[in-house]
Amino acid sequence: MEDILEIIKGCKSGDRKSQASLYQLFSDKLYGVCLRYLKNEDDACDALHEGFIKIFKNIKQLKEPKAIQGWMRKIIVNTALEKFRNIIHTEPIHEIYVKTKNDETNIESDISQKDLLKLIYELSPQYRTVFNLFAIEGYSHKEISKMLNISEGTSKSNLSRARSILQDKVKALYNSSNLISKQNE
Repeated sequence: MEDILEIIKGCKSGDRKSQASLYQLFSDKLYGVCLRYLKNEDDACDALHEGFIKIFKNIKQLKEPKAIQGWMRKIIVNTALEKFRNIIHTEPIHEIYVKTKNDETNIESDISQKDLLKLIYELSPQYRTVFNLFAIEGYSHKEISKMLNISEGTSKSNLSRARSILQDKVKALYNSSNLISKQNE
């Protein structure tokens, strides 16, 4: 933790080596955050770089150095959302209200985090963004509606639909892996 405090101190004074160190320490993890919102790798890379520019520009405002990861993550999420809104601007988010079936099937599978992230990545941009903001980042529907300029109802229905799609995909993955297991017996 002592090294990070020195890096932050250097970044606050505009030291390029400290900025490079901070980037090197956190860029991979924050790039993954960008990819959750932006399916295109080039857009995610752009958002990461734009986000780090904002981080370096505003790092003097960081009051609690121990909170650097959460502070940077918030900047990166907001930057990725800005980029998402610019991309989706040509494809407006529609008010989608979908009744979901209440399927109580409980699948206890060994689905890996990597497999689950891949399934989330396959969601439409609107569903993926709302799902990530709610389920992963912990934002409320009210906050999401303001961020994406949609109604709270749209946020809720997009989350509901995303969950339903993910449940179907997990079941399909589970069923196909069970079928393969039975064939190998």
